[in-house]
Amino acid sequence: MVETAKPWLKSYPKNIPASVNVDEFKSVVEVFEKSCHKFLGRTAYSNMGASLTFADVDRLSRQFAAYLQKVLKLKAGDRIAIQMPNLLQYPIVLFGALRAGLVVVNTNPLYTPREMAHQFKDSGAKAIVILANFAKNLEQILHETPIEHVIVTEIGDMVGFPKRLIVNAVVKHIKKMVPAYDLPKAIPFMDTLADGSRHRWDPVALTPDDIAVLQYTGGTTGVSKGAMLTHRNLVANMQQISAWISGSLKDGEEVVVTALPLYHIFCFTVNCMTFMKHGGHNVLITNPKDIPAFVKELGKHRFSVVTAVNTLFNALLNNAEFAKLDFSHLKVVVGGGMAVQSAVAERWKKVTGSALVEGYGLTEASPLICCNPLDGTERVGTIGLPAPDTELRLVDDDGKDVASGEPGEIIARGPQIMKGYWQRPDETAKCIDNDGWLKTGDVGVLLDGGFVKIVDRKKDMILVSGFNVYPNEVEDVVATHPGVLEVCALGVPDKNSGEAVKIFVVKKDEALTEDQLREFCRTRLTGYKVPRHVEFRKELPKTNVGKILRRALRDA
Repeated sequence: MVETAKPWLKSYPKNIPASVNVDEFKSVVEVFEKSCHKFLGRTAYSNMGASLTFADVDRLSRQFAAYLQKVLKLKAGDRIAIQMPNLLQYPIVLFGALRAGLVVVNTNPLYTPREMAHQFKDSGAKAIVILANFAKNLEQILHETPIEHVIVTEIGDMVGFPKRLIVNAVVKHIKKMVPAYDLPKAIPFMDTLADGSRHRWDPVALTPDDIAVLQYTGGTTGVSKGAMLTHRNLVANMQQISAWISGSLKDGEEVVVTALPLYHIFCFTVNCMTFMKHGGHNVLITNPKDIPAFVKELGKHRFSVVTAVNTLFNALLNNAEFAKLDFSHLKVVVGGGMAVQSAVAERWKKVTGSALVEGYGLTEASPLICCNPLDGTERVGTIGLPAPDTELRLVDDDGKDVASGEPGEIIARGPQIMKGYWQRPDETAKCIDNDGWLKTGDVGVLLDGGFVKIVDRKKDMILVSGFNVYPNEVEDVVATHPGVLEVCALGVPDKNSGEAVKIFVVKKDEALTEDQLREFCRTRLTGYKVPRHVEFRKELPKTNVGKILRRALRDA
């Protein structure tokens, strides 16, 4: 059995331990406070030309924690929602809330009012910190929620005086990015810091089993559910990631490009948490979709770490100015959230000189489960090896281990696996068995040396005349065509074969035709895998993180 043999251990780099001390810290707060003391004067976060040192984040988060405790009278265990993009306010609110013993509910700023209402009611959030740009949506559903306290922040709040006034005025009155809203009892964020400075924060005795974050996810099916990530889960994953990067990076010296949203579990744990632990400088990108501005910002920093998803790497590579940047300090590039396409990885290496390393995880696993070693070796097409203290199995529909080289559902077990879904024991039981194995819903194959290759989502598999077709394989081939910018594949009903492969393509070359694409695929794919249907689109639907929404295309 795979879990007994643990073949991946033979391929572990010598500097990575098979096990880590997950009990070194009792809470995320303990990790944070130790880092603040160790890296006191170093820059922790920067955004829009302003920056916060570790000492600044320590002081300001204490003030915010004191405000929550002494003014709002919130108690340990109460839930607080955070709804904002990457801004300096985020780490202040996050660590302030955790220091007050609260449970953080990360919320996507682009949620519709309906989606917001569900998450706030389901979590029982008593307070929210929201960017003014989205306050109009909150106004529409506030009466449906248990939220008692609304704190509103503006984009320029932390960039210093007088720039703060200028930025906020431009955003509100010139760019018209803040729809008029009516929240009479809303509290300005800057007032909470001022008021909090007049009170004393009372440290909370947190335990490893206390919930730190409710991270909402759709999981494999159904309504959005809150994954209960405990302090132990998050500390364990930080320790696992720390072990993985040991020897590759230097504490207190790394500059980390943080373009994925901090409210997303990938960036939350890897960037905001783990690199905080190592004294990294997180360069927060508020709007990564503005690629020219993003590239211009990159030109201001000697960045050494980049984390992103495949679509963002691809977008950067298709910007002419990107290739002119200085990549001499770049050490680590990690892709996650979706499969990294080989065409993108190969082009990234050619342009930057650094390998694009793929990792794999789920919200329910805090999130890291697997990652490729950071040894400079290109391993395109594999998600790597299980993290320290993480067991992995590939099983069939009956839960029995499949033979090496055969596809099976990936199931994982380790200290980073969530406590369960918030107030949904039935849903928890569906994805975590009695022995603690998390069913990922992803199909993988075990390669030589214990490396794992993702074949695809179990539910996205296409069945053509009894043969399995995995969308990622089709997408990987189509993406190598020089006339293709983006592609998504899925199965559609077919009266002859049951299902047929359909691809949705965004052109890089307007002259590209369906016949050219099919001919290209015929030389690279078995006949039944060649797309029968091709639909060209101006763009593909994506999440705010940049992950292509295959379900949205299927529903359409």
